[in-house]
Amino acid sequence: MENKSVKKCVFAGTFDPPTLGHKSLIENCLAIFDEVVAAIMVNPEKKPCFTVEQRKEMLALTCNNPRLRVIAFTGTVAELLEKENTKIYVRGIRNGVDLDFENANFYASKKLDKDLITVYFPCEQELLHVSSSMVRNSLKFGTPIDEYVTKEVKEYITKVRE
Repeated sequence: MENKSVKKCVFAGTFDPPTLGHKSLIENCLAIFDEVVAAIMVNPEKKPCFTVEQRKEMLALTCNNPRLRVIAFTGTVAELLEKENTKIYVRGIRNGVDLDFENANFYASKKLDKDLITVYFPCEQELLHVSSSMVRNSLKFGTPIDEYVTKEVKEYITKVRE
């Protein structure tokens, strides 16, 4: 019997701004899942460099695909997964520090939703140095961001910072 269920995953983050690493992870998700929800998690305690709306626009520019839906969400991952009617939560791992951090978050989220399924994707080797904080530092010091973000995101950032 053929399985007709749609498989959806959630990839959540701050995306301040979205990077080539985020793009790579979303493309991996699109190769496996029918629908990918990229959720910009809004934390009122954090002061991001870009507004939620700007991050949504940049994330859509990063990976333009009809099976990618970009949203903003305030709350826990467990609440987000319930809202999106999926149990699959995707995370990217660059190194052991990321793995330790993600595992701690996994165990905390698992207490809120025992059915949570977390999928870890290792970072592509050529993107190990890429992070949103590297982009923000480069912007602060006026150094190039080409190796961290897509051409479209670079153009967007240049335009909003004029």
